[in-house]
Amino acid sequence: MKNSLLLIGLALLLLACNTNIAHTEYIALNNGVWKSKDTLTFSFKELDTTATYQLFLNIRNDDTYEFSNLFLITELQQPNDQVLVDTLEYKMAQPTGEWLGRGTGSVKESKLWLKENINFSSSGVYTLKVQHAMRKNGSVNGVEDLTGITDVGLQIETIK
Repeated sequence: MKNSLLLIGLALLLLACNTNIAHTEYIALNNGVWKSKDTLTFSFKELDTTATYQLFLNIRNDDTYEFSNLFLITELQQPNDQVLVDTLEYKMAQPTGEWLGRGTGSVKESKLWLKENINFSSSGVYTLKVQHAMRKNGSVNGVEDLTGITDVGLQIETIK
C-alpha cells in the first residue's frame, strides 16, 4: 500500500511538471463576477530575450457563466513603449451546452491562445491588461457584471 501511494505521488508530480513554463500568474475574481470596469493586470520581466514564447490566458468558469463564448480586449505594453492591442473571441462551450476546458465538477479551466511565437527582445517590465467585452445579443451596452468567471490567468511557455 505504501509503495502504491509513493508511485501514484511520483506519477502525479511528473505529470504536473512542465519545464516549458516561464511564468504563471492568476487573478481570482471577487465572487466569480468580472465587472466591465475591472481591468486585470499582469506584469512580468526577466524573460530570456533570445527565446521564443507562447502566451496563453487560462480562464476558469463555473456553471453560472451564461454564454458560450468570451470576448476579451488585451493590451500588451512593452518596455520600449510599444503597445499591442487585440480583440479576441474564444469558444467556451459546445452547441450542446457542454463546457470546453478541463476539470471535474462545476469549474472548468480553458487554456486559450493569446500570442504565439513572440519574442520579448527588450529587457524590462511587460504589462498585459485584460478586459472582458461581453454583450448580450441585440444589446448595445456591454454586460456590467459578467458572472461565472472565477479566475483569469496568464501563462507564458518557452518554445523548445
